[in-house]
Amino acid sequence: MFKINNSELSVGKPHFEILDGLRGLAAVAVVVFHFMEIAVPDYHNSFIAHAYLAVDFFFCLSGFVIAYAYDQRINKIGISEFFRLRLIRLHPLVILGSVIGLLLFLFDPFSNLYLNYSGKILLMFLASCLMIPYPIVRERYFNLFHLNPPTWSLFWEYVANIVYALVIVRLGKKLLWLLTFIAAIALFYESKRSGNLGVGWSGDNIGGGGIRVAYSFLAGVLTYRLGWVIKSKLGFLPIGILLLASFMLPFSESFNWYAEPLIVIFYFPFIVMLGAGALSTSFGNKICLFAGDLSYPLYMVHYPFIWLFMSYVEKYKPSLMEMTMITIIGTILLIIFAYLVLKFIDEPVRRMLKNRGAKVNVAVVGDSGVHQEQKH
Repeated sequence: MFKINNSELSVGKPHFEILDGLRGLAAVAVVVFHFMEIAVPDYHNSFIAHAYLAVDFFFCLSGFVIAYAYDQRINKIGISEFFRLRLIRLHPLVILGSVIGLLLFLFDPFSNLYLNYSGKILLMFLASCLMIPYPIVRERYFNLFHLNPPTWSLFWEYVANIVYALVIVRLGKKLLWLLTFIAAIALFYESKRSGNLGVGWSGDNIGGGGIRVAYSFLAGVLTYRLGWVIKSKLGFLPIGILLLASFMLPFSESFNWYAEPLIVIFYFPFIVMLGAGALSTSFGNKICLFAGDLSYPLYMVHYPFIWLFMSYVEKYKPSLMEMTMITIIGTILLIIFAYLVLKFIDEPVRRMLKNRGAKVNVAVVGDSGVHQEQKH
């Protein structure tokens, strides 16, 4: 491992393509995992039973990337501009996911569950759009955001971003070490108490989400500030296999409670260090960039279709072979759908909002006639 200065990391602000690829790979793993939860409810029989830990990897990666992008920049652009940029990056798909979730909840051809909540659907939709936790649907696991369950991790991502801008960005390394160590202890405690780290998404375990994001986000920030990057000629494929291996760990109550925190505390930061320092071919970089661009749309639009799959399974009780085919074809179709969302909705909306913000930020300072234009 080579320890390098933050200034070296920031020269020319290079893009970490392999980290993009890993994020895309983790997003696909999450989609497959959610299909498998319905097809094979017993985690002991699932080949990807620990893919819920992908969220912890996302949090760690987010801490690293946010610190990389904003540690030396936030004082120049201001906290309000930081929040505006994060909202532009994240919130359009929060709203789109809520709209898709609402439509599929109301027009689910295999279930009329919506009738049980006919007087509360508007509140469910508004809570989902505004990211206000509203666990209400007990029949479907009491998710914080029933219309689009993955929004729970975005809720905690927003909390982490707020705390970063107000507190973490000002912390010295010693205090950051201390807080990360305390968060690691809390992570072990939560895992022991709950039996695993698959918490934070439900009204019954919402507090666990705060613990998960606290450690992983802090660890990502700390990894960047310490300049811990592992230089190697490894490409995307070997590191991707290492990441997938953690999701495919056998599920067992006897060791989940300590194996999962160890993966999150040590293994995921190690993967981030590897991904940040590894070299890849130009073709590999293109694949990674594509996967990275696709990761967030895929994560934010897939789950309403999982609800459809669940309704279908509950009504028709299909065979395992049929559910396997649905999982394979469904994953491919969702990747295509996410790409269309990216190109025709997400990117145009973000571009429009950024351009509008750039025009607003053009200002004349005093009588000096000095024009300042903020470009993003």
